Order: sequence, then structure tokens, then C-alpha cells
Amino acid sequence: MLNKLASLLGVAAGRQEEDRERIDVAVAVVLLEVAHADKNFEPLEKRLVEGLLQERFDLNAAAASELMTLAEQVRADSFDLQQFTSQINQNFNREEKLAVMETLWRIIYADGVLDKFEDALARQLASLLRLSHREAIDLKLKVLDEQRSGN
Repeated sequence: MLNKLASLLGVAAGRQEEDRERIDVAVAVVLLEVAHADKNFEPLEKRLVEGLLQERFDLNAAAASELMTLAEQVRADSFDLQQFTSQINQNFNREEKLAVMETLWRIIYADGVLDKFEDALARQLASLLRLSHREAIDLKLKVLDEQRSGN
């Protein structure tokens, strides 16, 4: 009986770890998609994404780099973002999704320029994350205000 219970708990723990990895990869893919939207993935954007992943998921530098490598592979093999935003919607509350959207704007404005492809992708992602246009714009303005004030 105890062996069966331990086995079930091990499966549950393994499944939780697998779920967490899927969520981490989903967020990383979305962030990387935004970073690549203007077809110019700058070293600054790479450092920003890596740092945000470290902070968001409490990872060390090596783990964040490994997550980015995996996410780049998954991103290259995927055809749409819905599968990733679906993972985020299933596992994140509204505040967490707003934090993801704010992070997307930070990546977009890392180079100080809003490309038309970045803007279109941000609007698409806001919709896929079930955020209102107003929420997305408020976060955009927040990031812009912080950049202008030097924070």
C-alpha cells in the first residue's frame, strides 16, 4: 500500500514538474516571438528575455539559458502562438497575464523603437491572453513612461 501511494505521489510530482516545464516554455516562446518580431534579435533583447525568465521562474543563469535554447527550438517547430497562450491562460491568473503583457512591452521597447510587426503581434497576444485593448495600452504606456523617466 505504501509503495503504491509513494508511486502515485511520484507520478503526481513528475506530472507537476512536466506541467511547470510546459508553462515555462510557453512563456519563453511568447517572449522570444516578440523579441524576434522585427526580424532583428539584438543581444540586448536576448539578455532582457533571459533576465526576465530568471526573475519570473526563479532560475539561475544556466537554467534560464537552457530554457531559452529549448524555447527557441519549440518556437522554430511551431506554427502558431495559440498553443502557448492557451497554456498561459490555463495556468495564470489575470495579474500574471498582465505581468506577461507588460514584459512583452518591455521587450518590444528594449531597442527604443516600436516596429509595426511588434505592434501587431502585441495586439494579437493581448487578445490571445484574453486581455482587453485598454489593459494592453495601459501597460504599453506604463512601460513608455518608465523609459522616459529613466526607471
